[in-house]
Amino acid sequence: MPLHKDDPKSVGGYKLVDRLGSGGMGVVYWGRSRSGRDVAVKVVHAQYAEDKVFRARFRQEIESVRKVSGAFTAPVVDADPDAIRPWMATQYVPGSSLAERIRDQGALRSTELRRLALGLVEALEDIHRAGVVHRDLKPANVLMAEDGPRVIDFGISRAAENHHTLTETGQMIGTPPFMSPEQFTDARTVGPASDVFSLAALLVFSATGRGPFDADSPYLTAFRVVHEAPGLDGVPQPLRAVLERCLVKEAADRPQLDVLAKEFAQALPEPDPMDPDTTTLRLADLRTVEETYAGTGHAPPGRVTRPGGAGRRRGRRPLLAVVCTLGVLVLGTGWYMRFGPGFSDDEPAASSATPGDSRWAAVPTGWQAWQTTMFETAPAGEINPLAKAGEDTSDATCQMYESAVYCAGNTVLPVRLDGRTGATVWRSALATSAEGADSSGNNFELLGVRDGAMILQHDVYAADGSTRSSIVALDTGTGDQLWTRDRGGPSADQLMVGDFVMTPDASGRLVTARSPRTGTDHWTAQLPAGDYCTFETADSRLYAHCFPDDESKDAVLLELDKTDGTVRRRLSTPNGSGLLGTVDGRLAVAVAVDGGSGPARLQDNAFDEIRLLDPATGATTTTRLTRSHTSSIRLAAGTVWITGVNGQVTAVSPLTGKQLWQTRTSVEDSGPPTYDPTTHTLYLASISGRVAALDSRKGTLLWETGAQADQLASGDTVKSKVSLDGGAVVVNTPNGTVFSLDPAHPSG
Repeated sequence: MPLHKDDPKSVGGYKLVDRLGSGGMGVVYWGRSRSGRDVAVKVVHAQYAEDKVFRARFRQEIESVRKVSGAFTAPVVDADPDAIRPWMATQYVPGSSLAERIRDQGALRSTELRRLALGLVEALEDIHRAGVVHRDLKPANVLMAEDGPRVIDFGISRAAENHHTLTETGQMIGTPPFMSPEQFTDARTVGPASDVFSLAALLVFSATGRGPFDADSPYLTAFRVVHEAPGLDGVPQPLRAVLERCLVKEAADRPQLDVLAKEFAQALPEPDPMDPDTTTLRLADLRTVEETYAGTGHAPPGRVTRPGGAGRRRGRRPLLAVVCTLGVLVLGTGWYMRFGPGFSDDEPAASSATPGDSRWAAVPTGWQAWQTTMFETAPAGEINPLAKAGEDTSDATCQMYESAVYCAGNTVLPVRLDGRTGATVWRSALATSAEGADSSGNNFELLGVRDGAMILQHDVYAADGSTRSSIVALDTGTGDQLWTRDRGGPSADQLMVGDFVMTPDASGRLVTARSPRTGTDHWTAQLPAGDYCTFETADSRLYAHCFPDDESKDAVLLELDKTDGTVRRRLSTPNGSGLLGTVDGRLAVAVAVDGGSGPARLQDNAFDEIRLLDPATGATTTTRLTRSHTSSIRLAAGTVWITGVNGQVTAVSPLTGKQLWQTRTSVEDSGPPTYDPTTHTLYLASISGRVAALDSRKGTLLWETGAQADQLASGDTVKSKVSLDGGAVVVNTPNGTVFSLDPAHPSG
């Protein structure tokens, strides 16, 4: 980042070239000595320079780091803790952080993992030999330099022999996903074994792209660290056995570093030098990205050395080796937890990724990262929301349409948000349309947005216990009502389908296909008596999937002629199934375990097979899955993606039933993933607003965010939804939180 106009031109004789990061405690600069040596210069904010306790802590920090000078650490070059604004210069290390490396390219290969594990063991040996305990070993504090990993950030370490610590009683320092149990239970007992625990957690993250104790909040993460076994799925043997011993709760039972060095060397064999896949690790074409690993704080935004051919000039604008002091978050009465280095909280300036420099598509012109709720005051229409943030709005959902976001839910009035900025544009005045209804008696279900119309089902619950239900169309530009029709019997679902709005009559047997914009009738179709039907499209064909009450009878899949509503074909499916889409020209239907009755909700039922139906002949092929899945399902690009309630994502071939890949994430209880065919990316979101991006072809976890929702929804019928706005991602949670992020810079 460029220097600010009020930044000093030099510090301690070092010319300041650029800003590398800043945070609550200070600023880090890229500096250069008179001889041309590059350094990272950390300068304390003026308001802390007068704090005697802080100045003493800073002096102790410098003394700690000066004791360590191994090949895999970044030594102190110069410092002046007694300056008007204390500063410290450390070696300038070209390289991206490990967190960025994992986010950009996925989990490390065995060759890279071996180099990292053995390098970190050597670094910790040097640190502990100097009588220092790091106490915050995490991906953001490991730089992937070309000559091996470098451990940075001793800002929260302390000399092991110094019994008069400045750390207050009951105050814990570290980053929860990589902290040891003793850091939570008794910080005064923390010793070298705590770094061994953190090393193992970091290696799990490096091998799988996730931490062994990841959860939706730092509090739940802390509970898992102290009380639960680590999640080691995806860590290969024999490395897994070694890491299990490092992650035991009792510090005395963890192996020593000299033992670990031998075990890592055996568990991660040295590669064949002739193998082209095991050549020296290079930081090839990494983007400059901000640290986004959930719970780890922010790594200093930096520039990386890009490898070039012979004679090519390399531009060095790397990440720095920086020692940082942490900010404080109150966790409970009388005790604290520190998150993220205080000298590296700044994010890089917002920028649009382009296909030429990354896998991500460019965000729309004028877009910026934003977060809001459905309850913000609107400048047009109904100014104030019907419900308030924090009330029971556990089924709110949104949809993108022409660069705007349209939302509605239980007591959530229909609202339009600007997709570029998140600003509320208008809120519908559609509310108490039934006599005797009160503010808690309105439910708005968003059916879809098409042809400049926002289509909703509006249910009004009157004081006498009666319910009135109608289908309503609102103008997307103004929020004004375009048309309304009474909704009849409850025997039909999924009423917005293709180019039609389906409105059932009072009996529930007749449905009329209407124009979304005008409400004009196109045709009316009759549904089977006593059946419950859902409407779907597949390969531009329109289907009614109808289920009898009698569990012994099969369901029927009716292909409807879109011009007049007549039935063109009848196909039989099990009672307890759901239409996924098409693959190889055939309809794919997920079948619930042991059958079942009625339409199978793809986010609720357990499935163990997929039926492939020829739409012309009805010929059926049954594909048995290798196991049953109780998950949300999405079929696209010839692959079935399944998201489990525990955050696990599985890719399955609908043609063979075989598992293609499986990846664990921290995004629990998500809805069906959203697929972006442009970037071959899967997105999923939890009800807490935690978002993950995966490579759809390999299953590589590209990145995860932290939780974004202010509170969790109380219901479970509606999941969070991910929508795409060009290259931007828009997420809404059931409690009404809505936000947009750039997948190239998701923490922005």
